[in-house]
Amino acid sequence: MERSNTYRITDLDTSERPRERLEKLGAQALSSAELLAILLRVGVKGENAVQVGQRLLNSFGGLSGLHKASFEEVCAQKGIGTAKAAQIQAAIELGRRLSLADGDEKPVIRSPQDAADLLLYELSGFSKETLWVLTLDIRNHCLGRDKLYEGSVNSSQVRVAEVFKPAIQRNASALILAHNHPSGDPSPSPDDITLTRTVRQAGKLLDIDVLDHLVIGGNKFVSMKERSLGFD
Repeated sequence: MERSNTYRITDLDTSERPRERLEKLGAQALSSAELLAILLRVGVKGENAVQVGQRLLNSFGGLSGLHKASFEEVCAQKGIGTAKAAQIQAAIELGRRLSLADGDEKPVIRSPQDAADLLLYELSGFSKETLWVLTLDIRNHCLGRDKLYEGSVNSSQVRVAEVFKPAIQRNASALILAHNHPSGDPSPSPDDITLTRTVRQAGKLLDIDVLDHLVIGGNKFVSMKERSLGFD
């Protein structure tokens, strides 16, 4: 007779149970499916919690897809429901907040990577294009991050005055633009280059430096300043 699939974590050998492995080896040693299993606690008939976690990853295309999924989409998965969906999305939100945590000190932007670290996790999760601005003081401390637009981000729809409004309000000396490509490809488009040039020209008149424009997609980013796109 064919053996039925294991669907209880307790049916696994102790050394293979996610919580015991986390305690012994640390969270970094666990797979994404195992970490999800700890949140889910139990599986469904025919699947243990690890298998359910792996199914979620497969259904949404990995952690980045699960990050982008709506509450309703997660709830609709077999064996999830509102309680488990809430646990998963709460964990994702904690990860987002941790990525932004900087203690009492304002983060210093010394490189494109520093700027991307403040935005990459969040912007990679949006299903629509969004335009953000980081405002900086004269020592490149980040004074704030603001979402300006949601939808199509192009030079014909973005009002330059709106881009500089947060910088003027905070008396900032510089800013960094950033927007996401929901397709996952962070390659700048011709319209991205046009927008960058337009904003830079306005910045010169206002005496506010536009230090960079980051394009984010699929947990990757491109610095337009490093590629001399719109910064010629």
